[in-house]
Amino acid sequence: MASNGLKGIKTVRDFELEGKVVFLRLDLNVPMEDGKITDENRITASLPTIKYCMEKGAKLVLASHLGRPKSKDDAEFSLEPVAKRLQTLLEAEVILVEEPDSDAPVHLLPSLKKNQLILLENVRYEEGETKDSIEFAQKIANYAEIYINDAFGASHRAHATIHALPSVMKEKGIGFLIEKEINMLDSLLTNPKRPYIAVMGGAKVSDKIAVIERLMDVVDGFVIGGAMAYTFLKGQGQAVGKSLVETDKVKFAKEMIERIEARDKTVLLPVDHVASKAFGDVANAHVTKDVVIPEDEMGLDIGPQTIRNYSAALKSAGTIFWNGPMGVFENPAFSKGTFGVAQAIAESDAIKIVGGGDSAAAAEASGFADKMTHISTGGGASLEYLQGDKLPGLEILRTRVR
Repeated sequence: MASNGLKGIKTVRDFELEGKVVFLRLDLNVPMEDGKITDENRITASLPTIKYCMEKGAKLVLASHLGRPKSKDDAEFSLEPVAKRLQTLLEAEVILVEEPDSDAPVHLLPSLKKNQLILLENVRYEEGETKDSIEFAQKIANYAEIYINDAFGASHRAHATIHALPSVMKEKGIGFLIEKEINMLDSLLTNPKRPYIAVMGGAKVSDKIAVIERLMDVVDGFVIGGAMAYTFLKGQGQAVGKSLVETDKVKFAKEMIERIEARDKTVLLPVDHVASKAFGDVANAHVTKDVVIPEDEMGLDIGPQTIRNYSAALKSAGTIFWNGPMGVFENPAFSKGTFGVAQAIAESDAIKIVGGGDSAAAAEASGFADKMTHISTGGGASLEYLQGDKLPGLEILRTRVR
C-alpha cells in the first residue's frame, strides 16, 4: 500500500525490465578520504534496486553525483572508488564511462553482458547537471528506455538527472530506497504510534523552524539540544555566556515554546551543560552546576542531568524522530550528550527514525545505528519533505489524474 507521498508514482516493480535499458539515478555521494570510502551506507542502500534490475534482465546505466566539483579536473570527486566497490559488492563488472554526456553508452549497450553494467562518471562534472539542462537530459533519454530515481538524498534538487531527464521520458518511477524513505517519513506525519517525541539538535534554530512548525500539531513533545538550545534558553531569560545564539531568532524561539505549550505539548530544554572557554578547549571543560553558563564560557554539550531527563522522556515513547546532535559530538569531550541520547533512543521500544546528515553520522559514531528502525540517507531531503516542501525529483514522476 503506497503512502500519500507516493500517490501517482510508479515503482521499479511496475515495469517489464527484461532487455530494457534502465537509467538508474542513485545517491552514491559517499564521504571519502585520500581516495578511500569512509562510509559506504549510501552504496549498500542502493544495492536492492540495482540487484532487482539485474535479476529482471535489465541493461543498467547507473549515475550519481559526488561532492561539488568545480570542473572535470577535480579528480578527487571521481566515482572510480565507488565503481570498484560496487564491482565487489555486486560481483559484476562495472564499466565507468568517463564523460557523462558522451555517446559511449550507446556503443556499449548492445554488447552489454548479463553481469556487466555501466556507471557514468560524476554527473556534476557536466555543467548541465546543476543547471537542469534539457540538452544533457535528452542525450541520456536518447538511449534510456526506463528512468528510475533511487537518489532520495538528491531529490530536493532540480538537477538534470533528477528533474529534466524524467520530464522528457515516458517510462519513469522510483526504486526501493525512495519508496522506503517516503513510507517511513509519512509514518511520522500520519498515525504515529504515541507518545511521539521529536528530538531536535544541531546548530541553528533557523534550519529547523519549518519542521518544528509542521510537527507542532503532530508530536506530543520536543526534546531540544545542540547549539539551537541556547537560543531557546536565552528566549527563556537564561544566561548562556558566550554560547552560540541566533540573536535574531530569540524572540521567535520564546514564542515557539509558548505555542507548543499552548497545545499541551512538552518541551524539554537542557538543565545543565558541558561548558568550556572556547570551541576546542578540552582542558577547561566541566559540567555546570545548573542551567546557567558563566559569561566567559560556552555550552558545547548537554550535561548528565539533562541526559537523564531526556532518556526518561524517550524511554516510554512510541515514535521518535531524531534530527541533529546534542553537542560537538566529533570531539570525545563533548560527545556524551549525543551518544547518551542515541543510547536512550536505541533502548526504547519506539519506532525510531533518524534524519540524515549529521544525525546519521552521530547514530553511526554512537555505535547504536543498527538499533534504529530507519536512518534516512537524505539530510536536506528528509527535512524538506517533513516540512511539507514538494521535492522536484518526486513531483516530476507523479502522474496527474485528470
